[in-house]
Amino acid sequence: MLNIQIKRALISVSDKTNLIEFARNLSSLGVEIISTGGTYVFLKQNNIPAIEVADVTNFSEILDGRVKTLHPKIHGAILAKRDDQSHLTQLQEHAINPIDLVCVNLYPFESTINKLDFTFNDAIENIDIGGPAMIRASAKNHQHVVVVTNINDYAIITNCIATSGNVPQSLRLELAQKAFSLTAYYDSLISQYLAKVAITHKNAGEWHMNTDQKGIGNIDTDSAISISQESFPQELTIPAKLVQELRYGENAHQVAAFYKDSGNIDGLLASFVKIQGKELSYNNLADADTAWECVRQFMLPACTIVKHANPCGVALGADGFSSYVKAVAADPVSSFGGIIAFNCVVDAQVVNAIFKQFVEVLIAPEYTSEAIQLLAQKPNIRVLQIALTDNHNEFDYKRIGGGLLVQTSEHKTLDTAELKVVTQIVPSEAQYADLQFAWQVARMVKSNAIILVKNQQTIGVGAGQMSRIDSSKIAISKAHEFGFDVAGAVCASDAFFPFRDNVDLLAAAGVAAIIQPGGSIKDADVFAAADELNLAMVLTGYRIFRH
Repeated sequence: MLNIQIKRALISVSDKTNLIEFARNLSSLGVEIISTGGTYVFLKQNNIPAIEVADVTNFSEILDGRVKTLHPKIHGAILAKRDDQSHLTQLQEHAINPIDLVCVNLYPFESTINKLDFTFNDAIENIDIGGPAMIRASAKNHQHVVVVTNINDYAIITNCIATSGNVPQSLRLELAQKAFSLTAYYDSLISQYLAKVAITHKNAGEWHMNTDQKGIGNIDTDSAISISQESFPQELTIPAKLVQELRYGENAHQVAAFYKDSGNIDGLLASFVKIQGKELSYNNLADADTAWECVRQFMLPACTIVKHANPCGVALGADGFSSYVKAVAADPVSSFGGIIAFNCVVDAQVVNAIFKQFVEVLIAPEYTSEAIQLLAQKPNIRVLQIALTDNHNEFDYKRIGGGLLVQTSEHKTLDTAELKVVTQIVPSEAQYADLQFAWQVARMVKSNAIILVKNQQTIGVGAGQMSRIDSSKIAISKAHEFGFDVAGAVCASDAFFPFRDNVDLLAAAGVAAIIQPGGSIKDADVFAAADELNLAMVLTGYRIFRH
């Protein structure tokens, strides 16, 4: 007969998935179950023997359930070291029976703050106190107490007890690590949420908050940043959950994984639904993010093709097919093996056109049933569906040696009314449309970025060069290579021109209008060159570097 060493368990869970089988198995193995209010009622309703926590502590729940398990007869029973005679003696003195297994998951704080109509009070009341305290206590004492926080571990734990009467130390340690990761994630969610609320609703040291107001979680992060640029926390926490381990990183000798942010990520790449295709790689996801972020800027049907972190072709059209044809024509060589993104429906005509080239990933907000049937003929193509929203990342992160760079994300909308014309020639309405389009593309291209555009189509992209003049040369060369007439095209530069040489080169190629931030000490020379060469030039007043 097995010597069952797990004799007493405390179960208190918000998520009751698979709980009936787990609790019933424990009970059948002779494990006594203690439980809290809601879980206790659930177990009794399913004819599983259980003792209510209040009967153990001889103290009923108080403060609307805020205090249930915060009692020495619970925490003493969890924290006592079984190999310390002093601890065991104290348990006897206080009539405390040890608890050998703690199964807890937490109040649904994350799902609460992701609802559209929750209030600040809803969020606060879904901050669990007793749960994390029991999890941390049992995880600390994992050599003597088994801590269970993940429903996927129920089966292995009951199998261990059924087989040997106990849970091995190696598994106990693994479960403790999971437990501390859960509480760290949970606390980081709360910290992040409260920081946003504090920044958003604090003005000149005064609070303006109705805690019962619905939708208080839909925080305007733009206004939050405008209130205080000194809003970065002293301790940074980034709550994220593992989605999957990837085959490898940027290179085959690197290991990699994909994590998903907490909170509302609708419309962002991580919210994708995979319709078909091979597993996504590290590089696939990185390039797919660039492609999706580029294409979802536009209101008209658009297509973006990305290769190695840069758009090689971007175009607007009457529909998905016409925008795709123009995007491919912009650089048919680089388009091979690229990531293709649309901001409009993908139909059978688009899919048949795509089949003429090799594609790694296809992204769109919607596919026709005919398109999905056709794509099934090419099962290796990774097909992703993402909803179109105006959501954006609040912060961008970049790892450096021994540290992390953090900045607010770049999603500033170009206001054409604020553009400053600095030349005698004013852009035409059509040129203004192309300039705005070129600027939106430039923000997604690695600096130094020079973008040539004609008729809402990139015709030359110069990216990632150490000097701006080299980017201009590459953009012009690309246009000529694929048969485009640069005459009448417009140009976007992601930062100022340090000298007039770029203007001279672009004008000689036929560029008619330029959009750039301005701000160079040589601005006067650059503006004069544009006038001399009969160009139109407008300034945005801000740059859009992308490193």
